[in-house]
Amino acid sequence: MQTSQYRATRTFMDFDSISQAMDGICGLYERKLKEINPAIRNLSYDISDLYNFIDGLADLSALVYLSLSSLPVSRSHTRIQMHSH
Repeated sequence: MQTSQYRATRTFMDFDSISQAMDGICGLYERKLKEINPAIRNLSYDISDLYNFIDGLADLSALVYLSLSSLPVSRSHTRIQMHSH
């Protein structure tokens, strides 16, 4: 993922499953919420808030390992996976 147009904000993460990757994206958003709202103890959000976070990233890409190959996954596919997660 890349949070802004600056390459220095590019970050790589590795997960063992798609489910763990979706949890990881949720965790990134939750940490961002806590960073923005440090005084609020119980933060809540809905799927549209999470989609806005994903759409606000300069880049979000994934490679999904399938048996003997890797499949590139788009931002829109990530949103679909997030909703079904």
